[in-house]
Parts: sequence; structure tokens; C-alpha cells
Amino acid sequence: MNSSGNGSTRAGEPAAEEPLDLGLLDHILEDFKGRKGAVIPILQRAQDTYGYLPREVLKAISQRTLIPLNHLYGVATFYAQFHLHRRGRHLIRVCDGTACHVRGSGKNIEAIERSLQVAPGQTSTDYKYTLEIVYCLGSCGLSPVAVVDDKVIARVAPEALVQRLQSLE
Repeated sequence: MNSSGNGSTRAGEPAAEEPLDLGLLDHILEDFKGRKGAVIPILQRAQDTYGYLPREVLKAISQRTLIPLNHLYGVATFYAQFHLHRRGRHLIRVCDGTACHVRGSGKNIEAIERSLQVAPGQTSTDYKYTLEIVYCLGSCGLSPVAVVDDKVIARVAPEALVQRLQSLE
């Protein structure tokens, strides 16, 4: 939140983050209490709860399970499914594999960058969008293809894709 208190942010500034409720970990850690080898499911559930794995959450898990913090970070950074930074409310995955690239995915990526002000691999400053470039979604016959919030968008032109994204929420 900016100093005026109206909830808006200045251009280029990230939106204020709300304080984390570490009490949400209680149920997760109780479910896995005393179970060996539960690091991955604990991290998965924590990420499902918080949307990502903030440092404070990893510290709390470490303190309460006695799993060393460096071990938690090692697992969280090894597996691509885990994210250490806050992500957007809408996950946009644009395929740039061979078939999609030949059929114009590059133009779709450029249109998203320009219109939504988010670079590949980044999250918009308002935390509305996270843009990821992937190199195969297994839907070459639908190229160029994108997946937005687990919904496939096929054979879409840049302008139509941007319009759909801007209409979210």
C-alpha cells in the first residue's frame, strides 16, 4: 500500500504483501507429525496454502519439524514445482516449442509483455500475472498454444490472447 493509504501502488512498485498467518501450518504439520521422508508433501501442502514458499514459512517448518532449513531450501530449489517468490493470481504458460514458434508464439509472447507489462519468468508488479515460457505443452496440433490457469487456449492470435488475459478477474 502506498503512503496515501488508498491501496494502490505506484508504477513499478510491487503491491504490499499481507502478513503471513503461520498458524495455517498447524494442520499440515500435524498431518505429517513423526513421518519420515515427508519433506516434499509438507512443502507441497505449504505451497498450496500460501501460493509459494516464503522464507518465514520455511523457517517455521524447520523450527517445528527439526528439519534443517538448508535441507528444506535444497529440496525447494531442486524441484521445479516449488516457488520461493510470490506468483501472480493468473499463471500464463506460453509454449514456444518448434510447432508453436513457427506458428507465431513469439508474437503472442511479445504482445503479453507489451500489454500486461510482464516479462517471461516474471510476475507483474500488481501480482495479477506470472508469465512462463515452456517448450512443449504436448498440443502441437493446436499451436500456437497457451495454458492460462490450467485452461488451454489454442490457435490464438496475439490481440485475442491479450484480450482474454485482460478480462480475467
